[in-house]
This record gives sequence, structure tokens and C-alpha cells, in this order.
Amino acid sequence: TLLNKLTNAKSKVAAYSFTTTSVIPGMMLYKDAYIQIFDIPGLLEGASKGKGRGKEVLSVARNSDLLIVMSDVQRVNYIEKMIQELEAAGIRINKVRPNALIDKKPTGGITIHTNIKQDLSDLTIKEIASEMGIKNAEISIKEKVTIDSLIDSFSTSRVYIPAIFVVNKIDQGNTKKVSNYLKISAEKAIGLDNLKEEIWNKLRLLRVYLVHPDEEPNFENPIIMREDDTLSLVAEKLGTNFSNKKLAKIWGNSAHFPGQEVPTSIKVKDKMQVRFL
Repeated sequence: TLLNKLTNAKSKVAAYSFTTTSVIPGMMLYKDAYIQIFDIPGLLEGASKGKGRGKEVLSVARNSDLLIVMSDVQRVNYIEKMIQELEAAGIRINKVRPNALIDKKPTGGITIHTNIKQDLSDLTIKEIASEMGIKNAEISIKEKVTIDSLIDSFSTSRVYIPAIFVVNKIDQGNTKKVSNYLKISAEKAIGLDNLKEEIWNKLRLLRVYLVHPDEEPNFENPIIMREDDTLSLVAEKLGTNFSNKKLAKIWGNSAHFPGQEVPTSIKVKDKMQVRFL
């Protein structure tokens, strides 16, 4: 139901669990961006061990840019169970990869560099690295780590994905216990605008509007970028004719004055209008 309300999809809807038996795609248009959303089969306890097509479901989850983890108002506790299954499969939700750099060497054993007092001894860190198959390396640790976070930093199978936690069917029950979750009713279209905005924010998207040389600034030619992208990356996306551009003119809230000339090394802002020179 949610997929159908957010996108152009026509996914099967029925009043029983596990109606979705395969991955169903849909495309949501929001703020000039086309965002692809996949409805995937429900996540069972034991999914991380392969139960209930768990490997297939988790494979799709691992390759996504954002997860919507959803249950309904009668089964809010299922959200925590799904998080546990995702964590067991090496998917880290709303977390940042530990700041530990590993420079592997052909010989020389393991050397540890850190200017932060760690609760773990160098010997423990070396033993963990060895268990993870790291035999010769320089390890630079730039934050305080635990055994679990250190294992995550050494593992190539961990993925870090943002997530939104959603409680559906709020029109059918008490919502006092779900204050930490985004509350919606897909069937009644309650809270869907908030969900769309949260999706946009979690994906860190923004709009840049391209202004042709013979045009006045307008909002007719959008290109979707992410926070921290630069104008040079916008130029690269436009093709080889623009990839070597070093200067641009910008309009909008990010400009000190209309048509300000700037280097393409600056970061883009939402609703920035740009003409490459």
C-alpha cells in the first residue's frame, strides 16, 4: 500500500502478512527528483541466517542508499527485531564507519598509530587485526574504539546505510508508545508528506538548476545532487564539454549577488541556479 501511494507502482495489496513475495520497484517524483523505491519481502527472524528468503532480501538492503524499516502500530516491537537481523547481516543502521585506516604492507607485522588514549591495548588491537586476516599493516586509529567497532573497521563486509523507522496504521491503534518513530497511515495517506521529506533529507539530496547562456535564471532544468557535492561534479555529470570548466555564475540564496562568478570548486546548495562559463 505504501509503495503504491508513494510511487507509480501497482503492487499487490491484501489483508494478510507477506503479500509481497518478490522485489517490486516503483518511482517516486519529489522536488524534481525521481527516487526509485523497492518494496521487498518481509524480514523474518533468522533472515541473517537465510530464513524466509533472507539472503535475497538482505542483498537488496545492502545495496540501497536508504532503508525504510516499517511495522504497524500493533507490532512496534518488530522494528527492533528487524534491526537485529540487519545488524547480524553486517548492515549498520544510522552509524558512521569507525575512523581507522589500514595501510597493508607486504612485511613488517602490525604497527599501530593513535594519539587517543584507548581502552584496548595494542596487543588486543593486533590480535583482533590478525583474526580478521590482517598480518602486515600500519593501522591509524583516529577515534576511541571498542572491540565491536574495531572489528567493523577491519571488515570489508560491513555496510553503513541510513534508515527511517516508520510505524504504519496509526489510524488503528494507540500511538503513545511510538514517539521515536515516524507515524503514518499508508491506507489513509496520513503522514506521507512527512515521510517524503524525511526520505529527501536522509538521502541528502538537493536541486541545482542549469541556466543556458541565452536564458534568464529559472527553475526549468534541474539536476539532482547531494550535499557536499561541488559545481565541478555537476559539470562532470553534464559531459566532457563541461568537465574542464573552472568558473560559473550562480544565482539564488547561495549567491552574494545575482550572477556572482565563482570557482567550480565550491559546494552546491539547494535551488542554486548555475551557468558554466
